[in-house]
Amino acid sequence: MAAFSAWFWNERFWLPHNVTWADLADPAPGVEYPKARHLLSALPLALGIFAVRIFFERFVARPCAYMLRIQAEMGRRAQPNTVLEKVFTSITKCPDSRHLDGLSKQLDWEVRKVQRWFRHRRNQDKPSTLTKFCESSAQKWRFTFYLCIFIYGLRFLWQSPWMWDTRHCWYNYPYQVLSPGLYYFYVTELAFYWSLVFSQFTDIKRKDFLIMFIHHLATVGLISFSYVNNMVRVGTLVMFVHDSSDFLLEAAKLANYARYQRLCDSVFVVFSGIFFGTRLIIFPFWILHTTLFESWEIVGPYPSWWLFNGLLLVLQVLHIIWSCLIARIAYKAIVRGKVSKDDRSDIESSSEEEAEPVKDKAKPLARCSPKGENGTNGHFSSGAWVQDHW
Repeated sequence: MAAFSAWFWNERFWLPHNVTWADLADPAPGVEYPKARHLLSALPLALGIFAVRIFFERFVARPCAYMLRIQAEMGRRAQPNTVLEKVFTSITKCPDSRHLDGLSKQLDWEVRKVQRWFRHRRNQDKPSTLTKFCESSAQKWRFTFYLCIFIYGLRFLWQSPWMWDTRHCWYNYPYQVLSPGLYYFYVTELAFYWSLVFSQFTDIKRKDFLIMFIHHLATVGLISFSYVNNMVRVGTLVMFVHDSSDFLLEAAKLANYARYQRLCDSVFVVFSGIFFGTRLIIFPFWILHTTLFESWEIVGPYPSWWLFNGLLLVLQVLHIIWSCLIARIAYKAIVRGKVSKDDRSDIESSSEEEAEPVKDKAKPLARCSPKGENGTNGHFSSGAWVQDHW
């Protein structure tokens, strides 16, 4: 274990040339530099945030739902069938015409009956209106957090010299004293993203579960990485740039839940403009410029510098990809007057399908593609997972 610790905390990787961990010991009483052990305080805070959210959902949101007469309605359940259940769990949830024909002959059922069974079986996992209402409280929580952390970050950075001259991120690096405001900014952000990792296991399961889980872990890793090697000044700029648009997307989601479609579309278009400005202009020409060029000039490269900048460049590639997806959604919102549905949901509406006969046997499950009930389940398509940090 000692050998692994020595290898992992190798000074030649983490620190600039001729700098050691001993050099970063506290220079005077009450004055200190960032240390890895500080990050441990984020874990109990994350558990506290998660506990508050669970408490709110169960003891505030759920009673409110009952007062509004929102019930956990039970949909039609598929009749037990061993053969179809095996196909559903191990082969496909949306069988094509070839599978439908084979199962129809095997069970001596009409194709329409087999199709209906699969639809009912898929909808068994559909979250009720009550569940979705309670989950919307999580969106209110995220909106509140993103808005508060954005205001806090703006207030903190407004009086910080590196906000106006990014070269201050590297002057006297890594001997930059950790201020209380900077510490609270970092630990709060880190704790919140740890809480998102925890809450994924209690939220409605969606198709992007694994993607979001990896994304949240990567966010936690990048925040921790920049803290350990004292790149916290530029780290606050990165977090602030991302926070500037996050609360707008959560606001649009809340408008979507409240069925204020026009407000939802308007806020989403505003979010899109700010997202493009911060991720495609400010981030590359302000953040990447200082991490790549100004730091090279003032500090010089070293191994963790290369890794940090490599990760930021990968992040910029993701920004470009996500911006293309958001532009497509925003375009639909402007042209069609409605934000597109959530591609992540595994829920489908059955009312229309129930009334339609099978006209084209080659496309018996044309409605098998995921969609939200009544066109929405409180999230946007690609934009629902675009908004998060690093």
